[in-house]
Amino acid sequence: MKTEDLIAALAADNDTKAAPLSRAFALDLALGFLVSAIGFFLFLGLRDTFFASLDHPRFLFKFVFTLTMACTGLVLTWRLSRPGVAAGLARRAVLLAPALVLAACLAEMASVPADQWGARLIGHNAVHCLTLIPLMALAPLAGLFLALKHGAPSDPQRAGAAAAFAASGLAATLYAMNCPDDSPFFVAVWYMIATSVVVALGWVAGGRLLRW
Repeated sequence: MKTEDLIAALAADNDTKAAPLSRAFALDLALGFLVSAIGFFLFLGLRDTFFASLDHPRFLFKFVFTLTMACTGLVLTWRLSRPGVAAGLARRAVLLAPALVLAACLAEMASVPADQWGARLIGHNAVHCLTLIPLMALAPLAGLFLALKHGAPSDPQRAGAAAAFAASGLAATLYAMNCPDDSPFFVAVWYMIATSVVVALGWVAGGRLLRW
């Protein structure tokens, strides 16, 4: 059977498998995120000023950014999990989170003196950010890979990268609750570098583990 014919046959079977696949996504992702959340609260926990910071725009923006990453990444992963389903706008939607942090950086540049930019970019916990976000992304990423195994992604590398982007958003959401650095400069540099590491891992792992 030609590859195109096989993809067409699998795509025709999507309607009957969509519900089981969605349940697998929900369950596997929930289990993976639960593992990371338990680890976060056991070993890190909320920062001391968490509740006092809930009315600070910079602090709240971190969650807007990370949850946008997670949501757009999950939508794209879901689209790529089934053969013959076009990614459509979901492929462009993942650019929303970087666009938001870029806009926040421009606002920061307009409101903060230039001599403070460097200190805000470097922050206090760059090493922790680069370490903890990838570590906490592993369990959600494993859950999404298990879910993708229930599907049949026709582009396993991109599916793996999309899953990694979503997992990074979930991990970054957890880390943001502990991170003392709220500047968009810090988020744009260190959160995005950590995410890039995970996405590269997802791309490589997807090409090896999600092929069919």
